[in-house]
Amino acid sequence: MRTVLPGKPLAKLQAVCTGQYEGKRLIVSIAMGEDLGKGNLAYISSNALVVLTAADNVLQTIYNDEEEGLEAVILDEASGKFATCSGSNVYIYRPYGREEGTLKGGAKIDLGVSDGMISTLSWGNDEELLVGSNSLTLVATNGGQSVLWTIKLANPAKFALFSYDASLIASTGKYDRLVKLWRRLSYGSDEVRFDFTYLPHPSTVTGMHWRRPYHREQTIENVLYTLCADNTLRIWAPTNVHDLQILQLWAVIDLQESIKPRHLFAGAQSSVRLAFIIDSRDFTLATERAVQRSPKGEQEHHALEHLIEVANRSPEVCVVLDDRGNMSAWGIENVGCKSRKTTDIFNIAHVEGLKLSLLKDAVEDERYVQFLNFCGDGPTADLTLLAHHFDGRVEWIQGRVDELFDPSPRKQRLESKCVWSGHAGPIKKIVRTATGRALVSRTSDNEGLVWKQKLAPNDTTLIRQSAVKVPEHIHRTCVLNEGDFVVFLHHESISLWDTRSTHAIHIATCKYEIEGRPLCLILLPEVEPVAKLAHVATISSDMKGIAWEVRPPAGKATNGAANGQGHECPLREFARFDLGTQDDLCFVLPVDPAGSDVTISGFVDTFARDVAISYTNSGVLRSWTAKVDHEDRDMHWLITSTVETGIDNPSLASGTSIRKIALVDAEKTELTIWDSRGAQLEYKERFETQEIIQDLDWTSTPDSQSILAVGFPHRVLLLSQLRYDYLNAGPAWASIREIRIRDLTPHPIGDSIWLSSGNFVVGTGNQLFVYDKGVKFTDELICDLRLPSHQLVPEDLFTVVTRLNGPLPIFHPQFLAQCVLSGRPMLVQRILINLHKKLKFFGDGDELDSFLGIPLEDFLTTGEEDQTKSIKAKTREHSSYIDFVDDDESDTFTEAVAAAINEKLARVAIPQLSGQEQIHLTGIIECVGTVERHRRSMDDNASRYLLFFKEHTLRKGQIANEQVNLSWREIVWAFHCNSQEILVDLVSRQSQGKLLWENARESGMFMWMRDLAALRAQFEVVARNHYTRTNEKNPIDCSLYYLALKKKNVLLGLWRMASWNREQVATRKLLSNNFQEPRWKTAALKNAYALLGKHRFEYAAAFFLLADCLKDAVNVCWNQLNDIQLAITIARVYEGDNGVVLRELLEERVLPRAAREGNRWLATWAFWMLNRRDMAVRTLVSPVYTLLERTESPGLEARLFLSDDPALVVLYRQLREKTLQTLRGASKISPRVEWNFVLHNARLYDRMGCDILALELVRNWEFLRQPSEKTRAFALPPDPRLMLRRRSSLVVADLPSPQVIAELKTGGITKSTPTVFEEPETNSLLDSFGF
Repeated sequence: MRTVLPGKPLAKLQAVCTGQYEGKRLIVSIAMGEDLGKGNLAYISSNALVVLTAADNVLQTIYNDEEEGLEAVILDEASGKFATCSGSNVYIYRPYGREEGTLKGGAKIDLGVSDGMISTLSWGNDEELLVGSNSLTLVATNGGQSVLWTIKLANPAKFALFSYDASLIASTGKYDRLVKLWRRLSYGSDEVRFDFTYLPHPSTVTGMHWRRPYHREQTIENVLYTLCADNTLRIWAPTNVHDLQILQLWAVIDLQESIKPRHLFAGAQSSVRLAFIIDSRDFTLATERAVQRSPKGEQEHHALEHLIEVANRSPEVCVVLDDRGNMSAWGIENVGCKSRKTTDIFNIAHVEGLKLSLLKDAVEDERYVQFLNFCGDGPTADLTLLAHHFDGRVEWIQGRVDELFDPSPRKQRLESKCVWSGHAGPIKKIVRTATGRALVSRTSDNEGLVWKQKLAPNDTTLIRQSAVKVPEHIHRTCVLNEGDFVVFLHHESISLWDTRSTHAIHIATCKYEIEGRPLCLILLPEVEPVAKLAHVATISSDMKGIAWEVRPPAGKATNGAANGQGHECPLREFARFDLGTQDDLCFVLPVDPAGSDVTISGFVDTFARDVAISYTNSGVLRSWTAKVDHEDRDMHWLITSTVETGIDNPSLASGTSIRKIALVDAEKTELTIWDSRGAQLEYKERFETQEIIQDLDWTSTPDSQSILAVGFPHRVLLLSQLRYDYLNAGPAWASIREIRIRDLTPHPIGDSIWLSSGNFVVGTGNQLFVYDKGVKFTDELICDLRLPSHQLVPEDLFTVVTRLNGPLPIFHPQFLAQCVLSGRPMLVQRILINLHKKLKFFGDGDELDSFLGIPLEDFLTTGEEDQTKSIKAKTREHSSYIDFVDDDESDTFTEAVAAAINEKLARVAIPQLSGQEQIHLTGIIECVGTVERHRRSMDDNASRYLLFFKEHTLRKGQIANEQVNLSWREIVWAFHCNSQEILVDLVSRQSQGKLLWENARESGMFMWMRDLAALRAQFEVVARNHYTRTNEKNPIDCSLYYLALKKKNVLLGLWRMASWNREQVATRKLLSNNFQEPRWKTAALKNAYALLGKHRFEYAAAFFLLADCLKDAVNVCWNQLNDIQLAITIARVYEGDNGVVLRELLEERVLPRAAREGNRWLATWAFWMLNRRDMAVRTLVSPVYTLLERTESPGLEARLFLSDDPALVVLYRQLREKTLQTLRGASKISPRVEWNFVLHNARLYDRMGCDILALELVRNWEFLRQPSEKTRAFALPPDPRLMLRRRSSLVVADLPSPQVIAELKTGGITKSTPTVFEEPETNSLLDSFGF
């Protein structure tokens, strides 16, 4: 935590106290508060008790539930108890948690001992507490609570303080000039007695201080310092023990004469005097620290030498200040000596230019400052001052004592570590500027505070700049000019305030009327920044809007209201606009600027920066951009994106200017994150029902990586975006930090906001907590985020998020895999060869170039150019010169090179990779070596499949919840390859010649095999292996497979040998019948249904096949076995690829499932199986559900980012030129759609960290030629081959004849062939299948 703003301190004399307990410095403060039970809060509290241990560490916040406010607080250093009072009650809090390493205050004790309003408290010995009100009361708090002594006072007590040995009490009343000194006469008896004397003063006593011993056990003479309204410090000491007076006046210090400015002009003189005492123990300790911290070799440090000389005299120090920066320090020694010398009070220093934040323009009651001081115990501890300003601040000031008292001029003597301040009521809303350098926090009673961010090299703090008290209800807020001006939107007016001074000044108000309820206040970005000019706008629930022009004054503003007339009016109406009617509108809100500038380009298009988002009750998100037209005094609005989320009645949304939108459902428990540019879902999580999402805040790193803060009542979860990972289906977002405030305060969070530096501000109750960018990582988090655990993990939030995103090194396994998918095997080999060379001399701690020395332009070539370069390289390799080259430096990648690289990777850790990624890299390298061995006998698609099949085999079982089957992406690559025989052989060998259905399903073999004869032969191999996989050789295990092959007689022969099976006789008898007869078909069906009832689903499907009911068998595989591959395979084996059941299965089951899941790989395979190759190409570009007529509404899964895959663009480029049908399908894709498709995939590459591949894609992409105007004019059927930019003789002519099209459209009924060929309509082929 960087900064603590614990609330507005109470303007009371005992509102702040400090002390040392068990080596820990504690500061206890009373923060003002109002009714914290307003709104949705759970309880009522009038004041908060804040316990702090350092400038940036809150130990605990305790809320008092009494109606009357807290008045005073005091800490007992011996027991750790602190006491506070409210009205006539005293509350004592005991410390707990010391054994667990924490310290909290709890076990509240209520002492109702007073007969009036308590105003002062003081601790004595043995946990005795002195209570001052209309009387003085001494209470014992150790064990039971008992009143030891009480006496009535003439006036209510203002001060009542124990001396440190608890033998004396000094008390005085309000406006009293007499200090009553009480001396304790009896100890340890049942009756406690005091006598008293008076210490007269000429004017009202304003302060008292008892001399503090070095430690509590030390016995010293009691000395009392009193401050009086006559600007005089009086020192009372026991100079004559035989005198009737307990203490005698020993000396006086005239505070007014103590400061004599060197300048004689009127402004240098001031009558304000503030004074405090630094006890001898703190002064001596601070001097020792200054000596220890003085630079070595520092010579002629006269100030330090003088200070050492003074400290050797062990004096108390009286520090006198005025409000002009002047200070004088006086040493007081030998106090109580009967023969006082004039040198006993001596001047230590007189300095000027002391910068303390004393308010000169504040009202009289707020100008008073009370000082507490101490010196910490740490080796680097300095003298610390706590300045309690009665305007509502406590300032922590510290510095070296030698620099403070150095008489020579200095720019800075003391450093302000923090200022504790805040609100008097619960924080309701926090709004920041576009840059995040200033913010406004406001309460429910229309009180606002303007804060500015103060940046330091190692620190970030918030400084209170101004306070705003608005008489009207604040509906929305907008901050201008880095916090110098604030605009408030009210229900019927808008007002402008100048917040450059301590108290904000009202500048202007403009009345307005609008249809509907105003929903937001948006700061509009400017095309060119204009000094002292801004535009703000509101949008109502009827989508009507008003824009205002704001011209803040340059000089000092004066209170007043403007009517909106005149050119130089600071606030006037600029334009009105109408965004259309949206009856379903739920809300409109401005986007979080996420660190972006407040200026935009001069174009209003979809590339412009978003300024607002809207969402409807049906879950439709829209992003808006706007431009201010100064010439026509108008506003231009444009919808940049529309996302249909399918989430009804969303309760909360938040967008960012870089096209990310977070949405919360109606129950406030489910969070979804959307990429509005691509209209895709990136993240979805449902939290527990008791965790209500109540706030969403966006920020971004300097390189535009998004971070989302999700606010709950007592915690905030920080989510970071991650790189897309399509190969492992990895998440796109992850939690990187959790902020919990329940240990600090019981109050729920009101609001939170990001600062530009990455610091996070949390407003809870009347307090603000500023958290820094530090991130503490556990081993589990490092593993989940795939961070490098073998080196120091960066603890800066922005650095970590950048590490999780951004460009990948070219040897990263994801980059290598995408290179393989994009058809760049030669580039992969070159990368691995260079990696091999670099690793030869690589050791732990060395840096590894992310590009491995490969020029950037080599990544921007095509796969064909890579092949040409490879051939030329091999030609050079066989030249005579190559004989003199070392074999180890060969540029050929082989399995031996792969083994050498992996051997090196097993010994060293690469800095850019996590441990899991390095293991993944070794698997990729091994697989590339295996593929290279078979390179000459297979095409690129077979190589793609084999690579990922081998990698899947290696990684299977290493990662929990690893996918069991290969994805449909790999299946499609193998489906379109021309080397399927080799793949079948390799897959079979992978299972050691015992290919079972589980192995076949894992590899997707029966989905990608195109040759039906080979498919049936391989299916028979599976049947045979299932029969022989056990020693029993049970025919039931292979029944489904043999009956699908229509080999009942083979199955019957196997049953003849199964004499051990109790079902043998009945099954042999049943199988011996002719199942073409209806009687035996019925018998087979009865057995099938009986087996379904017994949950023997696979055997039931076999009996359905025995009854020639293929559709029922397929349904059992689909519904009961939930095995889509088995259902498709049985249909293909039983009736071929043109069967009715297979067609119905693909049309009614597979394609709707692909639409629901957004699985374009499955959809393109299904369309190709249906001989709809044009649709197989179109589904690669468009979402599946947009191409089907009869399909249910797609769910969130279909909108997930995983439904997109940049490998789709590779397959699209390959398939569109393969056949005439695919060319016809590509021709139905408009150039604009194809353009957006290519750009979308380039953005996917960028999000994956493969920026180079994105650049290569857009650089080398070729669009198809469009039909000529002549062809369009005469409606001639264009030849699809004319769309190709390069002539090719490999395009397969597979377009159906017009007669076939007519038969398909009429359901198989042949019609007469038309005399003139008619071009089919765009959707004619879809209509033929009933889509």
